[in-house]
Order: sequence, then structure tokens, then C-alpha cells
Amino acid sequence: MKNSKFLWGNSVSSMQTEGAWDKDGKGLSVYDVKEATATSSDWKVAIDEYHRYEEDFDLMKNAGMNCYRFQISWSRVIPTGDGEVNQAGLDYYIQFVEALLKRNLVPVVCLYHFDMPLALAKKENGFVSDYVRDAFVRFSKIVIKALASKVQYWIPFNEQNCTMFEEGFQNSGYLKEQKSVADQYKIATNSLIAYAEIADYVHTFDGLQVGGMVAYQEMYPNTPKPQDVMVTRKANEFINEDFLSFFATGKRSGEVIQFMKTNGLTDLVNQLEDKVHQLNNVKSDFLAFSYYYSLVIDATKIAPNVAPNYYMSQGKVLNPNLATSEYGWQIDAQGFRNCIAKMADRYRLPIFPVENGIGAQEVWDGEHEIQDDYRIQYHQEHIKAMKDAMQIDGADVIGYLGWGLIDIPSSTGNMEKRYGLVYVNRGNHDLRDLSRTPKKSYYWFKKMIAEEKELR
Repeated sequence: MKNSKFLWGNSVSSMQTEGAWDKDGKGLSVYDVKEATATSSDWKVAIDEYHRYEEDFDLMKNAGMNCYRFQISWSRVIPTGDGEVNQAGLDYYIQFVEALLKRNLVPVVCLYHFDMPLALAKKENGFVSDYVRDAFVRFSKIVIKALASKVQYWIPFNEQNCTMFEEGFQNSGYLKEQKSVADQYKIATNSLIAYAEIADYVHTFDGLQVGGMVAYQEMYPNTPKPQDVMVTRKANEFINEDFLSFFATGKRSGEVIQFMKTNGLTDLVNQLEDKVHQLNNVKSDFLAFSYYYSLVIDATKIAPNVAPNYYMSQGKVLNPNLATSEYGWQIDAQGFRNCIAKMADRYRLPIFPVENGIGAQEVWDGEHEIQDDYRIQYHQEHIKAMKDAMQIDGADVIGYLGWGLIDIPSSTGNMEKRYGLVYVNRGNHDLRDLSRTPKKSYYWFKKMIAEEKELR
């Protein structure tokens, strides 16, 4: 089962692809009850991959891809989040993985991508609850055991460091209005305890690998002023390096631990350390990350006495030296190289970029090919930067997975923000026929992969 090939492929979440929100015994997630808005769809159909995955896998295979990172829906396997297994849901994912393997597509499984079972969100307020943390571990072990003979690569949480961002409340199933710093750190700690238990369990199976994943935020100080440099360094430590350190070594950043002890959160520090001491092997076999843009931090924008994990969101300003996408994300391929090299140098582990891409509004006339040269340029520049990190900087990189290489609703439910190499014929409120049509970038990607294979 060991895979020695470089992995080229696609990366998605279940709530943005599957649809079939009420089929075959699936329980409700927090996304299933979100309503459409003027600028977003609901989540009930997505791109209907639940019924169309064979077609989508054929498109990936035809493009030369050999990997698919996807999420297994917690509420499809255990409808209420804890309790009896929905065998139809588990069987679906077994068949799904077998269809990938039939096409020589390497499956990479993510176990949590923000779609908390609604019952646990309502009853327990999501990952702020120890009960929910333990229920997630139970769910994860059920899935890992069922697929251990078929899946080598496991990622417990998508963008796990987002538990330290403001949106970490929503992403963890937290429904209370009060959003305290203490609850933020409780959610983050519970996610790390769950990660440790899952990583330890994965390592009981021969040949399986587990990787922690972050949303890597490449940050630059706004000026050479010492205060800008200091807050940028500190933001990087709290947002990026804290979780990466834990994934690689089993220990959180000393700077973050000191902040927690100073602010009455010593019990959380001890709780995580005690759990790690009880386990055999919690360290990652690889480090996974998403990367879309870089940002600049201005210390003057940050309120006094704010927690350092909020420095990034409060201090963020535009970089005048970079182009900006229509959605305000600044395009920085050099930053992609930097973060790969930094992770590889500091942690000495294989690096796996599992999300990278650019969103844009696109209209298909039903006849002519979509000319998405901007997407070709984005991927071309980022792949070149990745190769520089490998060939010049010496990073060990497992593969390159683009985000949503078949169009899916964005993280806010906006179907018109398209990332794909393949156009899916639906809008936010009009499902149309959901047909799949390759764009210009699809054929570029296919040619690029074929040329890469020739060089190897």
C-alpha cells in the first residue's frame, strides 16, 4: 500500500460536495440547516457528488491525477454524533474508497471539516465540550478501523489551527453568543487532545500515516519598526508554529503555554500534557497545510491587551507589492515556497500542501470553453514555487493538491466563487443540470502532470 509517487490531485470537504443531506440515514449537521442568502446557496445539494462520484473520479483520472483528499461526514456515519453507527453511511465511504483505488487514486481522509453534528452542537456546544471531543475520537476510531486496509494517509482535522482564530467558534459547533478567550483555548486544547488520541490509534496499524494540518498564514511586518516585527513574530508563533510544534513533537509552543498559564488556563496546559504522557506515539508522520495568500501585520491596528492569537485578524493590512484577487486575497507564490521551506527546516518532516487555489466568478455560455488563464497562472506560479522549495531549499514534499478542482460552493456557500478546473453547471439558487465541463485550466493541468511524469 506504500505510495512512493508524487501525489497530484484534488481536495474537498463533504458538505461542499456530497449533498444528499437526508439520504440513507444521514443525521443533520450544522451546515444542513443553514439557509440560502442572496449571495449563497444552502448545503442540501452541493454538487451532488454523493450520486456522481464515479463521474468526478473519472475526470480526475483523465487529468492524470493520482490522489483525492476528501472528508468523511461524521453525521453520515453516526447520525447524532454519538451512538449507533449508520451502516449505510459507513458502507458508502467503503465503496467510495474502493472506487478511488480502482482508478489508482490514492485516498487521503480528513475526519473533521467543520460540519459538527447538529445534535452535539445544540446539546453540548461543540468542541468546547469534553463529551464532544471524546465522541469525535470514538467516531474516528470506527472509521479508521473500517478503512485501515485501504487508506494510508489520515488527517484528523482540517485547518486545525483555525480553532485559535475567531471563526474557530463557528467551525467547532459553538452556538453560544458569548465567545470568551477561555472558551477559544478550551476548543483548541480539546482538538489537540482528540488529535493526539487519533494519531496514537492510527499508529497501531502497520503502514498508516497521520498528519496534522494547519491553515498556514504567511505573515510580513508592515514596516521594519520593532513593534511590527514583534507582533508579526508573535502572531506567527500563536497561529502557525504552536500547532505545528505539537504535531511534530507532541509539545505546544512554550510562548503559548506561558500565555495560558499567565491567564488562568494552566488546567488546559496540564490536561493536554497528561494525555500525551498516557499515549505511545502522537507525533505526525507528515505536516499538511492549506495556503492561498499571505498578509501584512500593522501593530498600530491591534487593540491593547488583546490575546496574541488575534493579532493577525486585527493587524491585517493590504500589501501594496502584491496583486489581489477579486475576493481580496493577495497572490503570493513566493510565500508558498517560504512556508514549505520553513516547515521542512524546522520540523524535519515531509510536507504536504493539501489546499491551494484561486476563486473567481465565471459564467459559462453552454458552448465555449471557459478561458481561465488567471487560474493557470496561479497554479503555475505556485507549483514552480513548490518545486523551488524542493530542489533549491531541500524540502521533502509528498504532493500538491488543489482546492476544489471541480467547482464547489465556497466555505460561505457561494457557488459563484469558483475554484475548479471543471465547471459545475449550477448557481446559488438555480441547480440547473449539475453537469461537469472542463475549463481551459483542466487541459493545462493534464498536460503539466503528463510532463512531470515524463521527467521522473
